[in-house]
Amino acid sequence: MDTTNSSTSPGNTDRFPEPGLVWLVGAGPGDPGLMTVKGMRCLAEADVVIYDFLANPVLLEKARPGCEILFAGKQAGRHSMNQDEISALIAEKALEGKRVCRLKGGDPFVFGRGGEEALHLRAKGVPFEVVPGVTSAVAVPAYAGIPVTHRGAAVSFRVITGHEAPGKPESDHNWDEIAATEGTLVFLMGVRNLPLICERLIAGGRRPETPAAIIERGTGPAQRTVLATLGDIVQRMEEAGIKPPAITVVGEVAALSRDLGWFEQRPLFGRRIVVTRARAQASAFAEALEEQGAEVIQAPTIHIESLADTPAMRAAVRNAGEADWCVFTSVSGVDAFAEALDLEGLDVRVLAGARIAAIGPPTAERLKRIGLRTDLVPERYAAEGLLDSFDALGGVSGQRFLLPCSAIARRHLADGLRERGGTVDEPPAYSTSQGDGLPDSLLEHLEAGEVDLVTFTSSSTVRNFVEALPEARRRDILDKVRGASIGPITSGTMRETGVTITVEAAKSTIPALVEAILSHFEQTSEVS
Repeated sequence: MDTTNSSTSPGNTDRFPEPGLVWLVGAGPGDPGLMTVKGMRCLAEADVVIYDFLANPVLLEKARPGCEILFAGKQAGRHSMNQDEISALIAEKALEGKRVCRLKGGDPFVFGRGGEEALHLRAKGVPFEVVPGVTSAVAVPAYAGIPVTHRGAAVSFRVITGHEAPGKPESDHNWDEIAATEGTLVFLMGVRNLPLICERLIAGGRRPETPAAIIERGTGPAQRTVLATLGDIVQRMEEAGIKPPAITVVGEVAALSRDLGWFEQRPLFGRRIVVTRARAQASAFAEALEEQGAEVIQAPTIHIESLADTPAMRAAVRNAGEADWCVFTSVSGVDAFAEALDLEGLDVRVLAGARIAAIGPPTAERLKRIGLRTDLVPERYAAEGLLDSFDALGGVSGQRFLLPCSAIARRHLADGLRERGGTVDEPPAYSTSQGDGLPDSLLEHLEAGEVDLVTFTSSSTVRNFVEALPEARRRDILDKVRGASIGPITSGTMRETGVTITVEAAKSTIPALVEAILSHFEQTSEVS
């Protein structure tokens, strides 16, 4: 069967061939941002995802709802299934007529056994496509500031597996020939065998003074780089406690890491920060922290559900033209309003006679995306700030307000408008509920004092976080929590619940919170 037919390509889901299709996808070296666009499309359209140990599990969040997700990871001494079983599983799922994304760390054809899986699929008559990935052999050294080729230092590089089965009578490698290679040597999966590798390279003629580096968990927030020489890299590795997965680089280019290292120099590198925001809203926040080097643990303590398809919201959008002001206090309120408009077969023209107010820049930006420009954004991004702004405009007496809000919104804004003589329609636009609880691994980090900050972007995230802590250990854990607040309202709830406020944003926005976190750790570093 011709697997290049357009019906097998990501983006065309009208039909797919029988017996199914397999995409052999390279997930990249660890950083989710290094996965290719085509690989991400395959992942999003697959009926089944079969992933291995080195594929970042964060990528699985991109799988579509209802997708079957299967782990087929292999670590040294710990195999969830052997290679024959994995190949058989891939073919079995495809033969059921399903689109299968086989997600493999790095590149599927660079020491990934992707060739074996492809041959098995061919033998079973299963069509497949290969989606190359960014190989760790190049990406991990780059994240450590090591170019595998460099003018005057290395005009070529060689990628070698450092993992050979123990007890073999002879090595598959020609060590004398490898040692004589003039370019850079990159060893994958060679932590356990590093003493033997170094011994054979030196015996083959490589100088013990040759620069070398070993990089643990490259391209991720736990990356560590140890610089040494071929003669002492084993000792330095053991002193640092380097564990797999790790990559070893041997050659003059390894020394460039001292000048070119960038990934581990970012301001939040080595910091573990928890994001408690609802998952649907957390991505941009998490990405902003990760771009600065933080290890982000997403532990949403609230779940947001749209109430657009309710009688109250649908009636509100039908009658929206009667309002003098439509006031939005959150991005979720904007989204629900837009959804309700669509359900009613309407668009933003219903608000042609109304003025638009937003509680802050993120909400104003979301309004702009649906075709609404704001007439009012207060200087203080809170209900109090909106009321002050309306007072400055001359008051609201006799005016009608449409206020799509949370089902458990604070009463301050609606009550304040009514006290000033306004008429307020406040249909619940969305509801919030507790998240799925805190993972055990996070609780262990919190108890051990291994979390640098827990971020809170609303009073609900604070209360739900505290309630999610095991009651018997709650006080002890809270004593170790350092909180970062988006603003005064959230900070007030933190004080009420006993959460220490270590950071508070100058303005109640995500960019301001990120800036405050950066400033805090910059000052902490200067003090230390």
